Amino acid sequence: MSLQNRVNPEGELCRSSARGTLMGNRGCLHNEAREIISRSKRDAWVTCLLKFQNRRRKVMDAGNYTELFFLDEATALAAGHRPCATCRRDRYDAFLAAWSAGNRNGAKVLASEVDKQMKLDRSPGARAEISTVHGFPDGVFVKQTSTGTFYLVRGSSLYPWSFEGYGRGQPIAAITGPFLVLTPACTIKAIKSGYKAQIHQSAG
Repeated sequence: MSLQNRVNPEGELCRSSARGTLMGNRGCLHNEAREIISRSKRDAWVTCLLKFQNRRRKVMDAGNYTELFFLDEATALAAGHRPCATCRRDRYDAFLAAWSAGNRNGAKVLASEVDKQMKLDRSPGARAEISTVHGFPDGVFVKQTSTGTFYLVRGSSLYPWSFEGYGRGQPIAAITGPFLVLTPACTIKAIKSGYKAQIHQSAG
């Protein structure tokens, strides 16, 4: 059976055989039987490269952090993660610069400040409900409340999400709401300020 360490755009930990293109970390969320017992153990939720400096790890080893996996960066951002400062330093620097521009008028920010705000904005109670999807930049995720379908915004289309990849894009006007906006509000501001989320090739 697949481990419960694949993350959907809502931030939930699920079982899937799909590996994805990025790994993530929220601390040690599992027990010695490799069962998930916690949703989070730290404020800093990060995304990492699948391979870095030839390091090898036993997935969900006892006492170590729980390796989480994402289809792509857009999924990870929607779930409330940000780039790691070690293995994704260039992306981390770009994210903090765009986050500062969008949320602090360009003032210097510490990662701890970003993590604190992201923790607030990724909570279920902070998610806005909207009737139509317009004006969002590429890389933002919404959830159609009537069906539970996750959609990626890209251009004038919505792409249905799955652990294996995206389905065929449909015009925004063709899909009816209401929707929940999953990508944290502060992250959307960073995207609007120039941060371009990496999107899986299945989205075209």
